[in-house]
Amino acid sequence: MSGTRRIAAFGGVAALAVMLDQVSKAWARTALAGGPAPLVPGVLDLSLVMNTGAAFSIGSGSTWVFVILALVICAGAAVWVVRERQMPASVAAALGAVAGGGVGNLIDRVVARQVTDFLATTFIDFPVFNVADIFVTCGVVIALVLLWRWDAEREGGDEA
Repeated sequence: MSGTRRIAAFGGVAALAVMLDQVSKAWARTALAGGPAPLVPGVLDLSLVMNTGAAFSIGSGSTWVFVILALVICAGAAVWVVRERQMPASVAAALGAVAGGGVGNLIDRVVARQVTDFLATTFIDFPVFNVADIFVTCGVVIALVLLWRWDAEREGGDEA
């Protein structure tokens, strides 16, 4: 796999994730300051929540722990993408989604000491989340599936 293609996939998806996340959060802080609004009635509302914790508000007030953790994970993913010459661009892109989502929330933590969340499910009781959270979650799931397939291919197995 070309190093340029792999690194471009990682960096491009990461940059896209950060941009979409930060633009959507800026919009949410302005548009939802007056209160929640339905997006898809009975499924998803827009509701502004400022979160000082991690997922599900775990570790509220531990901002710097999450900053350090995000930096380590993002740097680790970037180093892995650069060093693993055989990594498929699809795996690098999935890792870029994780890193980009992490950076999106990292920016909030460093600048405002809290993360802007605004997507609220109404059909189930679930914590309010944001675009960065979507990139991290989907990126992890996709990366795990792609890594499993890539590993099976390298081992010459039939699972892929």
